[in-house]
This record gives sequence, C-alpha cells and structure tokens, in this order.
Amino acid sequence: MKKVLIISYYWPPSGGGGVQRWLKFAKYLRNFGWEPIIYTPENPEGPVEDPSLLKDIPDNLKVIKKPINEPYRFYKKLTGKSKDQKIQTAFLSESGSKNSFLEDLSVWIRGNFFIPDARKSWIKPSVKFLAKYLTANKIDIIVSTGPPHSMHMIGYHLKKKLNISWLADFRDPWTNIDYYDQLKLGKRADRIHHKLEKIVLTSADAVTVVSPSMIREFKAKVERDYFFIPNGYDEADVKGGNKVIKSEKFTLSHIGSLTKTRNPENLWRALQELVSENTQFENDLEIKNIGKIDVYAIDSLKSAGLERYLTAINYLPHEQVIDEQKSASLLLLLINDTPNAKLILTGKIFEYLASSTPIICIGPVDGDAANIIRNKKCGKVFDFNEIRSLKSHLEDAYKKFRRNNLVSDCKNTDEFERKNLTGKMAEVLSHIKEL
Repeated sequence: MKKVLIISYYWPPSGGGGVQRWLKFAKYLRNFGWEPIIYTPENPEGPVEDPSLLKDIPDNLKVIKKPINEPYRFYKKLTGKSKDQKIQTAFLSESGSKNSFLEDLSVWIRGNFFIPDARKSWIKPSVKFLAKYLTANKIDIIVSTGPPHSMHMIGYHLKKKLNISWLADFRDPWTNIDYYDQLKLGKRADRIHHKLEKIVLTSADAVTVVSPSMIREFKAKVERDYFFIPNGYDEADVKGGNKVIKSEKFTLSHIGSLTKTRNPENLWRALQELVSENTQFENDLEIKNIGKIDVYAIDSLKSAGLERYLTAINYLPHEQVIDEQKSASLLLLLINDTPNAKLILTGKIFEYLASSTPIICIGPVDGDAANIIRNKKCGKVFDFNEIRSLKSHLEDAYKKFRRNNLVSDCKNTDEFERKNLTGKMAEVLSHIKEL
C-alpha cells in the first residue's frame, strides 16, 4: 500500500467535529490502497473527550504521539480558571464577563504573540522529529489538517526541507474564520497571518477544502486548483445503535456549541409568539441543546420567556448524538451570523441529512449550507431576520407533529457518505503522487 502521514492536532479520545474528518478518512483509506499513519500530540488541550470514537480507529494503525507544550496553564492562571477546566472554542463563554479585562488581555497576547495559534511551540520539535522519521521510512505523501494552522506550518517546513509531497486540508478558513476579528490582532500580526496563509496555499501540492465558497475565497488570494471534499456522515454510525423512538415532545434539537454568533433571535421570537397563542404548543414544546451554551444565548432565551423549555445537555458521546438527531422533531442548523456566513458548512449538517429528521436552517439563504438543504429537500432555510415565514413554518410543522406525519423528504445523500468521500480523498492523494 502507498503510505500517507497525517498531521492532526485532533485525534481520539479528543471529541468534537474536528476529530471526525480524518478519523473517518483513516478508517476507510485502506479500502482505496492507502495506509494512514497518524502524527498527533500526546497531551492536547481539547474542549471535550469522547472515548466512544476510539472504536473507529482501524486495527494496527500506527499512531505517533509526541508531547506538546501549550500556553494554557498560564492562561488559566491569568483568568482564574482551574487547571482542569477545559478551554472552549470560538470564544464561547459560560460564565459572563467577571474577568473581562484579563480575558481581553489573554486574547490579545494569544493573537499577537502566538502566531498562527497557541500550538506554535509544537512546530519546530515536530519538524525535527518528522524529518528524521520521513528520511528513515518510505512515506509517499504528508497531510496537514487545520485549524490549528500550526499543523500546516509543520507540513510547509517538511515540504521545504525534504521536498516531500504535501496536501494541506482546510476544515475551516484561516483569515476569514468567523472569530478572526475577535483575536484583537495588531497590524503586524494580521499581516503575518495573511502572509503565512498565502505561503501554505502557494506551497502545498494540493489543497482540499470543506465548502465551495472556500474555494472562491482562496482563489481570490492564490489562483490555483482546489479540491472540494466536504465532511460527511458514516453509514455505520447512522445504522448502528438501538431503535430510536421519536420524542413525545415537539423537540427542536441543536447539536453543538450554541455560541453568541449562532444565537437565533428570530427563532426565539417566533417561538415566543407561538407559546403565547397556543396552549397546546406551549405544553408540547422542548428546545434541546447538546453542547456548550454561551451565557449570551441563555440570556436571550430568558428574555423571550423560553428558558423553561430548554433541555441543556453539556456533551454526549457521538453514538448517542446520532440517536438524539433521529428522535428530534426538528433539527436546528444555526449558521454563525458573521461576515463569512455563506461559506460555513458545518460537519453536523451531513449527519442531519442522514437522520431522516427535517431541518430548520437559520443563515444566509444563498449560502453553501442552504444550497445543500434545498437541493436535497431536507428542510427549510430562513435568513437571520425572518420571523413571519419562520413562525408559519413552525406552525405547519407542529400540525404535522400532532398528526404523526412530520418527516423529512431528504433524498440522494450518498455523495456525503464517509466511504465515498474517502474515495474522493484517495483520488486527490493519487493525483499528488503522480505529479
């Protein structure tokens, strides 16, 4: 088999969407003639752990782990957090702004001195170790997957040092990621980020991205070929587990972190009106969030009088998340209300498609997520400010729920199945090898 070394910060038992992309590729790459080898930190600072993902690691897979020195001990001490407290992504806050000055200071330090990110200290030792490893072992291609974009810098330096074939895989944008403007970057730091981004886009033998709009964005920076390989769903996950019974409540479920920029004010407003107008709807309503919730979103629910309908579950193993998606009445796909909203194509959307549960998407009606939902007939899309049409759709969905015929019309989603996507990734790897 041809061999590919995958440089990834996220790997089981770490949990969350960032882990699953290359875990699933590694699970199926052997079917397409590629033997994966994983290089990952021994002691990463991840927001959650999910040991259930360990079952997806293929037998006898070589996983190389090396220690990483991250600045989070200093950050936790500065902001009064305990050493065991997990660092949340996307600037999610569960406790308000008690230490707002210290939080702002730590963000400024991180943004201006830890470039491209807080994992930068792992670049040099990783390049040193992997240069020896790659010299002693026949590896056909290396892959870096980011963020964190320090992984791409490892790939870049190995490419420069050994002239080895290199694929840079972007699970999110770099300088156009939704929280980029929250990093409090000075002009110098911003300039360096754009420079490093351009270096990676120019130097990699191939670049893969997870949404069509990311291709357009990157082409405006560096004109070259890009490969669109989205995230997906694993049929083995969807078909596995126990038989799921639909919730007796009219349950609107959101999977993942409910951050400030994802807080759907228009949805809360529509639900507030329906609760006040319909006693039966009020008795049946449940709003379920599986993941962290920002204090801003909690306050928004309180203001709308909806907090008592909220069922908040901090985290569930991935296999249980699949069951929750199937048991819900409606699944909420909340796109960040940020300048890059049109290119956001979250990993959860594909498992939503496979769940047979109708989707309500709140985000740009001409965005990448909206296009998939419409094309596959898997739900309805509403802009951030739509209320009347959203309320009308919820009323209609509730009537169908009461008649036990609220179902998804989703069709032809096989192109997003993980095995099929791995086949596409293997084609890109083979293309690079032939260059």
